[in-house]
Amino acid sequence: EYFKDVYYYALSLAKNRETAEDITSETFFKAMNSLSAFKGKSDIRVWLCSIAKNSYFSYLRRYKLESEISKPIPDSGYEDIQIRIEEAELEENLRVQIDKLNSPYREVLLLRVYRELSFKRIAEIMKKTENWACVTFHRAKNKLKEGLKNGNK
Repeated sequence: EYFKDVYYYALSLAKNRETAEDITSETFFKAMNSLSAFKGKSDIRVWLCSIAKNSYFSYLRRYKLESEISKPIPDSGYEDIQIRIEEAELEENLRVQIDKLNSPYREVLLLRVYRELSFKRIAEIMKKTENWACVTFHRAKNKLKEGLKNGNK
């Protein structure tokens, strides 16, 4: 029941699907082993997410990612955790919908949004006209919006 919430929270921390899956598994393993420690003073999601956060820090220490450890993650309340879960879920949905786009829509969208290239530069890379790049980008955005709208029903 709480798997998705914990997974998306872990994904918001780790920014990596594999790591988020590992952290989520470890979180539920730890939670099952220490269920008697849960006092019920907070929402179970908050408790699970705090275990996930601690598991994430343990993961960082294990793999000596010191640059990541130096980034403070505040001890969030329920509302902050909910917001982070929703943001991670939206990011994941966005990634899925971008992956579903056919070529050249996906390539043009990624070049424009993530690489911040001009339509002129995209046209040069794709060996097309600048107008083609502009039209393809707008069609890609529309397909992405439609996919997000239909994918969330």
